[in-house]
Amino acid sequence: MKKIEAIVRPEMLESVRQALEKVDSPGLMITEIEGHGKQKGLTQQWRGRKYKVGLLAKVKIEIVLKDQDVERITKAISEAAKTGKIGDGKIFVYSVENVLRIRTGEKGDSAI
Repeated sequence: MKKIEAIVRPEMLESVRQALEKVDSPGLMITEIEGHGKQKGLTQQWRGRKYKVGLLAKVKIEIVLKDQDVERITKAISEAAKTGKIGDGKIFVYSVENVLRIRTGEKGDSAI
């Protein structure tokens, strides 16, 4: 089993969610977060004054899935979230040792 964490622009969330529905994603969790990458935020101008925004709004999407679904799901996320500009985000893939469905006691792939 694997866990995907995708960090994307907030305005791309709906298109990513729709793309995941089309490829039968097993489920997802969404968290609103703030952070920055290599660009260390951005500089904006308001009423003639420049100011630095160090932490940018992002959305973290988490999905736990079977190993064989990783390529299909990561491709759907990256295609739906891509604008071609700095700050499009990142996708991380982790190994998951086990899953336990609390209601039924199922473990492993059947609990996803």
